[in-house]
Amino acid sequence: MKTAIIIITDPKSNNDESNGRAFNALALAQESLRNGDQVEVSFIGAGTRWPAELTKVSHPFNALYNSVREAVVGASCGCAAAFGATEGVQACGIKEVKDNAVAGTPGLASVRRYLAEGWQTLVF
Repeated sequence: MKTAIIIITDPKSNNDESNGRAFNALALAQESLRNGDQVEVSFIGAGTRWPAELTKVSHPFNALYNSVREAVVGASCGCAAAFGATEGVQACGIKEVKDNAVAGTPGLASVRRYLAEGWQTLVF
C-alpha cells in the first residue's frame, strides 16, 4: 500500500482538534511503516509550522514524530514562506518541496502527484 499523509492543520491554534489531527496523522504513519507500507508525510499550508514544534524534546508528540521521521518527505516551500515557517523548517532539516510551480510563490508541494500515482491520500 502507498499512503500519502498530508498535515495541514495549524499548531498555533493550540486546540484539541489541531493536536488530534497531527497526532492521528503521525500514528497512521507509524502503523503504516510497521506494516511495511510505503508512506510519505508532507507538511503544507499552516502545517509547515509543525516540524519546529515536533522536534522539541518537550513536545508530547516528539517520540512519535521521531519514530516516523524517515517517512517525512518535506514541507511545502511556498507554504512555509506564506506562514512564516521557513526558518523552522530549515532548522529541522526538513526538505523544502517545490514541485508545483505556482505563480507568485517559490513553488508548492504537489498534492496532485500523489493522486496521479495512485497513492491513498489523506489530509489531516
